[in-house]
Amino acid sequence: MTTTPIFYTISADFVPYAAVALQSLVTFARPGDHYQVIFLHEDLTSVDQAALGDLATSQVAVAFYQLDPTVLAGIANRPENFLRADFYTPAIFYRLFIADLFPQYDRALYVDADSVWAADPAPLVNHPLNGQLIAAAPDLSVAHVEPMQEYIRGAIGVPGGDYINSGVLVLNLKCLRDEGFSQHFLKLAQSYHFDCIAPDQDYLNAICHGQIEYLKEEFNAMPKDPAYASEAVAHPTLIHYNLFYKPWHFGTVMYGEQFWQIASETPFASQLRAELTGYGKEDQEGDRAKLDRLMAKAGQLATATPSFASVEAASGEVRL
Repeated sequence: MTTTPIFYTISADFVPYAAVALQSLVTFARPGDHYQVIFLHEDLTSVDQAALGDLATSQVAVAFYQLDPTVLAGIANRPENFLRADFYTPAIFYRLFIADLFPQYDRALYVDADSVWAADPAPLVNHPLNGQLIAAAPDLSVAHVEPMQEYIRGAIGVPGGDYINSGVLVLNLKCLRDEGFSQHFLKLAQSYHFDCIAPDQDYLNAICHGQIEYLKEEFNAMPKDPAYASEAVAHPTLIHYNLFYKPWHFGTVMYGEQFWQIASETPFASQLRAELTGYGKEDQEGDRAKLDRLMAKAGQLATATPSFASVEAASGEVRL
């Protein structure tokens, strides 16, 4: 029997959303397929772990791996490491160390916990890597955002259509270990302190470009602005509620129905509904303002130095 490892990284405040992600995997796992879910964390209590562990089945096992803070030694609480240029959370970097932390695996899937499966996971988890370091989908959630496109081209140094979202990754763990990926990442981060919009994601794009197998949008379908409702994926396999478009904060979000269908099957259904009800207009406007500030920063960083693009052009030190 083959068991596929699927990694999620969470903090204690993310347990209700992680429960929805886990329940969706249980719901759509094909009979006969087996998955080992591993939650990477720093601060889950025994109560948190029990709440998630209770959702396990004979097909979907659940385990917890408490990270040693020294794993991220050298990745400091500095503005360039802030998620969405807003706050510091070390959890975003954990995915970059899976290859080293789990040498028993040569391949794995990483998924952000703000996601739900909407179809059989097998086509994604078994997607061919063709010798590449990772497989990931282009980040189409920013395809229409010109400041981000300028940032991707100018600061990251890759074409806009090649810029991947790090919320769903098929990881070639053996190749990542053989190439010394995590050590390369740490050296760059500590040497240059690149100012970033999405720190883990931007490093992955800059380091791995040219060694990425590109996935279809159905494997990482992300909500877009309502103006682009016609671009919704008809039959997504995995939905990822990226950036600020969270169905537990906004009543009308692309793919929101799929989230609530699964949420209703979890012990957190009432809590999540209450969160949506309590998230008022002022909160929503605050999220929109954060997004505006993020895009403004992207435009400023497009020509700033040092950048991934400028260092790569000058010395070739960035790409593996």
